Amino acid sequence: MRRTRILLADDHTMIAAGLQKLLEPAYEVVGCVEDGRALLKAAARLKPDLVLLDVGMPLLNGLDAARLILKEFPQTEILILTMHESEELMREVLQAGAKGYVLKSDVGKDLVAAVAALSQHKPYFTTTVAEMVLDGYRQHVLPNQHAKELPALSARERQVTQLLAEGKCNKEVAAMLFIGVKTVETHRANIMRKLNIHSVSDLVRYAIRNRIVTA
Repeated sequence: MRRTRILLADDHTMIAAGLQKLLEPAYEVVGCVEDGRALLKAAARLKPDLVLLDVGMPLLNGLDAARLILKEFPQTEILILTMHESEELMREVLQAGAKGYVLKSDVGKDLVAAVAALSQHKPYFTTTVAEMVLDGYRQHVLPNQHAKELPALSARERQVTQLLAEGKCNKEVAAMLFIGVKTVETHRANIMRKLNIHSVSDLVRYAIRNRIVTA
């Protein structure tokens, strides 16, 4: 029987090595990458059956990378690995199209089961997360109609936001996204206007709060 081909994405090499040790030889780990942009290139080249990725990665965060991979390769399964247990993040994971969510604290007992489930195109969520989401539904109340909704950034604006929050200048962002500096400046102005913020430090706080980057 053909083994499931897995691509790993985590910016901590020790964690990636540990994950590979847990998965092999039952599964074939076809590659390990350390940032979101390298992940997109590797996914296009290797066409894995399953991508196991961390949410907080440099250059392009895991959720945005997942969306882009699934847009190109909808048959690929996405398993999110993260230290965050948040109902809000769980919703974002589902919206991105991922079918699996495992906490790093639960890797030892849940990772192999999660990969087995996704290999059969079945969803898998760490028990802690599943219980949290269930509790959230049980305690659900209608949102305050007067509450201010977070503005929606486009996929490109999220990429620019992440790179700026990581400390890249306009010229560096332009080079990394293969667009002009003027285009970056336009995106930056639109982002600031949408979010009603006026400084890079405010942008960094927004990016951390919305898990576009990690602190």
